[in-house]
Amino acid sequence: MENETQNSNVYGAYFAPLRSGDGVKMLVDGLSSAELEFIPEHWLSYPAPPASAHTALALMYCFFTAAALIGNGLVIYIFATTKSLRTSSNLLILNLAIFDFIMMAKAPIFIYNSAMRGFAIGSLGCQIFALVGSYSGIGAAMTNLCIAYDRHSTITRPLDGRLSRGKALLLIAFVWIYTTPWSLLPLFRIWGRFVPEGYLTACSFDYLTNTFDTKLFTGCIFIFAYAIPLLLIMYYYSGIVRQVFAHEAALREQAKKMNVESLRSNQNASAESAEIRIAKAALTVCFLYVASWTPYGIMSLIGAFGDQQLLSPGVTMIPAIACKGVACIDPWVYAISHPKYRQELQRRMPWLQIREPDDNVSTGTNNTTNSAAPAATA
Repeated sequence: MENETQNSNVYGAYFAPLRSGDGVKMLVDGLSSAELEFIPEHWLSYPAPPASAHTALALMYCFFTAAALIGNGLVIYIFATTKSLRTSSNLLILNLAIFDFIMMAKAPIFIYNSAMRGFAIGSLGCQIFALVGSYSGIGAAMTNLCIAYDRHSTITRPLDGRLSRGKALLLIAFVWIYTTPWSLLPLFRIWGRFVPEGYLTACSFDYLTNTFDTKLFTGCIFIFAYAIPLLLIMYYYSGIVRQVFAHEAALREQAKKMNVESLRSNQNASAESAEIRIAKAALTVCFLYVASWTPYGIMSLIGAFGDQQLLSPGVTMIPAIACKGVACIDPWVYAISHPKYRQELQRRMPWLQIREPDDNVSTGTNNTTNSAAPAATA
């Protein structure tokens, strides 16, 4: 009994084949003892899923990969090659697109495993998959936090709250530095480890092994990579809502006193409309982040501190799918809601039929009209 406690994977290596002797193929059948060392004991007692489940997940990941790589690739290309879009705030959007891009760049590992119906690519592929997932997932969380901070600062302090280029680069450097320990410590097994999960076709940090170190790592990564960014994002966006409502109320009150319909000129109203559209896009992306990563956070807490019997292989694949979905949606949210991005897409890819009004055309028309008036008078 003591030997089994010390090395649960040896138990699995000896007895998993016996459990499948009744003709039921087990999840870990066909794996060597060396491969079983990377797999938490929790997965040893589950039967293998039907081939159709692997096929469905592979097809789903193919769609996610194509959508994410095309969408985020367009964002990276256009933002990086268009001078007018290389603003301080847009550097954060570019950083988010990079994280989303690399999140789905690792999907071929999952697709290959699903095609081979199991842990086909081995421990090295598992470590690469989990490392990239850790960087991209935590990095996206912290970048969403930085975007929320930038929007809050810009809207609540319009005169001096805009992000400078140097500060934006510092925030991006901070995101990568903050993400690194949570990714490298489990990679080198200094604290935590990366292991297969679900159908053994995906990998993440270990939240199932019943040790103090595993529970502590799971709790810490939940707090510092999910809960704290979430709370700060909620704080910043609630501040934006309060500021907008207070500003609108003050404008309406002043308009009543002056007996006019509105205090805004058309130009100011248009500028504010663009600013609010960008803020709404950022808010949507952050909401999507919360919706996609909350299931995974809850699942990891259940695995570390709750009833692990709730976590069957099929159940644990659902939060993983939700995480990948947001990487596909982020770029399309910005494409729909960022006016200058839409204009640049329209200019470079007119066949997309975006039909976004061009600021340059409008400005040129206004300038022509204004210059024509004095000439006519003369």
